[in-house]
Amino acid sequence: MGRVPFLTAAFTVVLVGVVPFVGGGGPGLTDIATANSAARSPLFASTATGPIEQSPTAVAIASIERVTEESMAAARAAEAKALTIDSEHLAQKVVPKPVVVVAPVSSAAGTRSYVAQTRAAYAAAGQSCPGNVGGGVAGAPSRSSSQGVAGTTSGDLSSFAYAYNSIRVANCLQPIPLSNFRYDSCMEERLFWMAESPSTNPLDAWGHNGTTREDGVPARGCDGNLAGGSGNSGATVASKWWDSSSHRASLYRPGVSTAGACIAFAMTHGGIDEPYSFTRSAARWTWC
Repeated sequence: MGRVPFLTAAFTVVLVGVVPFVGGGGPGLTDIATANSAARSPLFASTATGPIEQSPTAVAIASIERVTEESMAAARAAEAKALTIDSEHLAQKVVPKPVVVVAPVSSAAGTRSYVAQTRAAYAAAGQSCPGNVGGGVAGAPSRSSSQGVAGTTSGDLSSFAYAYNSIRVANCLQPIPLSNFRYDSCMEERLFWMAESPSTNPLDAWGHNGTTREDGVPARGCDGNLAGGSGNSGATVASKWWDSSSHRASLYRPGVSTAGACIAFAMTHGGIDEPYSFTRSAARWTWC
């Protein structure tokens, strides 16, 4: 029996906020759990907290600095003072950073505050928010696993990259150069390992470092922010990661400089007893 019908029946009640993954920030594994966009939660998603390749904190969420009314007032006051200095050459000045944040802004309210302050800073300097970038995205190999699970396509990577940047510029955040979106074979290997589970339970093997598979086959590959389910594309998972506060802080990082940033991505289609339309995806912020 396939796994997709199993998602919408046997696990619906259990998975809606009851079964968190290892260190995960996401809800359950059903379309019902996340079909309501007002809930603003990713479909079958979780945020990695374990080691990733040689960078243990590449996806983990560290200490979070919330934007407070006091910090907003202080930032506005400092900016107003700065704009009164050297007025002769003001038009030549680089737009000042409106908020100094040492960790990603995690909450929805904090993100709204940060975006509002950023817009105000650009407006005060007589400029508009950053525009989108042109160019192309590097390809992906469309390889398959040893058991026939289909891997990341160039279309998957492009769909994710364009949606990711569209979300950033819509929220007055600097876009990432399209050449800095990279197919990640190591995360894809972990998705293959999940998809190749012989269990009819779609939750088997789903999770971060330390998760086991029912048949005891050791995990392989690298961890990342996770999302998946039926009918997803690179664009839909980009949106779902933004809509989840923990994933937004980990993968979009409002308030963090994009200089030297790269975004790694992988997606698989189907499983050993699942249709092609059932996807698993992983992404992480890293450095080029």
